[in-house]
Amino acid sequence: MARPAEPPGALFGLDAAGGLAALRGLLARPLASYYLLLSSAGLLLLIGLTMVFSATSVKDYAEGGDASASLVKQTIFAVIGIVAFWACQRLPAGTFRALGRPALGVAVVLLLVLNLLVALESLFEVKSVGPLHAELLWLFLGPIQVQPAELAKFALALWGAHVLARKGAALGWWKELATPLFPVVGLLFVLVGYNDLGSMLCLLALVVGLLWAAGVRLQVFAALSAVGLAGVGLLVAAASLGAGSGSRDADNYRLARLTSFLNQSDPAKCFETNCYQIVQARNAIEHGGWFGVGLGKSSFKFGWLPEAHNDFIFAILAEELGVVGCTVVLVLFAVLAYTGLRIARRVEDPYRRLAAAGVTAWLIGQAVINIGGVSGLLPLTGVPLPFISDGGSALVVTLAAVGMLASFARAEPDAARALHARPPARWVRLVWAPLPPLPGRRRRPAPPPADRGSVPRSRVRRSDDQAAARGARPSRTRAGTASERRR
Repeated sequence: MARPAEPPGALFGLDAAGGLAALRGLLARPLASYYLLLSSAGLLLLIGLTMVFSATSVKDYAEGGDASASLVKQTIFAVIGIVAFWACQRLPAGTFRALGRPALGVAVVLLLVLNLLVALESLFEVKSVGPLHAELLWLFLGPIQVQPAELAKFALALWGAHVLARKGAALGWWKELATPLFPVVGLLFVLVGYNDLGSMLCLLALVVGLLWAAGVRLQVFAALSAVGLAGVGLLVAAASLGAGSGSRDADNYRLARLTSFLNQSDPAKCFETNCYQIVQARNAIEHGGWFGVGLGKSSFKFGWLPEAHNDFIFAILAEELGVVGCTVVLVLFAVLAYTGLRIARRVEDPYRRLAAAGVTAWLIGQAVINIGGVSGLLPLTGVPLPFISDGGSALVVTLAAVGMLASFARAEPDAARALHARPPARWVRLVWAPLPPLPGRRRRPAPPPADRGSVPRSRVRRSDDQAAARGARPSRTRAGTASERRR
């Protein structure tokens, strides 16, 4: 007997409806958020290490004779980031809540020191103060290199979620939003945006994610949009005074990037109009085509594309892996975005919901800003691509934030019940992560107070046969005739 033909679109014996049902079944599993987060972040990290080696091997070999120098350095930071991920996924929400204010204080102090050193170097040519010296966005303490803006992103997510969760329903009032959230956010915007406009836009995306998850009214978003546009305009104008990598005797590079995006000029005149990087990035993407030229075979990394290992690493990825490789990276970021919002929707604790939404908005917003700038869909701001670009501080902080999301994913009600129903081995709980608290568990009722003597006569409760139902009042109808009541 001939086998009946499978319906169109069937794959491995499953049609579209069956495949959709299987996908829903997988997503309905208790720990689906946790495994989606681990798989998407882990694959992005592996792709990032591979692309860092591909983009830096030629330059490292030409300068120092070691093609794997940058890869070894990035791998060390990746190991540190994995340790930070492991530590953060073991912490409860109360610990993150308590760490918000100290982390924000450290970030503000580091930003103040960084801006002070940059100002001293530009005004008085003082390059260092003791072991401290600064280079635009990086603060150096001897051999230790830190980018305070990356720490400020994570600290703002922790502290902002705590403030909004504590205020609760009072967020409908402008006064509750104005203190203390807006002054602190404005200070961070100034400290970060003066030197790094791209990181300030990432902070803005984080704040928008926090307020959106908190259910703030649309009028607040409209007012914040107007204030944000005005602040971005002031920071663009500040580049003429030396903000960022600008100087007083040079053209405003931020304004040049914006005008080159709005009014694209002839590529032959890119050296005059500051569009050289954009044109070269587009050429690299076009050179890759659908399937790319092959891993490690990029030609634009031979000095033709500035910052090919950092801000423009997506162009190298597009050249070597083509549209297929770019699609894989975009899908992984989409899975990360879905997982972060899924965690924010499923957790019961308001703090976990706000922190998860803020971190997701920060990571995905930064990826959109980077990819949009490299591909020419957005103005160029110069931010690294999370998990992919070369950079130690950004990678460590990003993995720590993903570790916090992993802790929240394990605290989902269904995930917590499943872990308690079938707990892993004791050594797994000791080495990897402890069991999350069960949802809805309440504290034991307090013991009754000690007897303090007789109860006042007015407080003595009537007997059950005479007790009235709560909320019911005795009838005020008076018996007798009107003449009797007047007596």
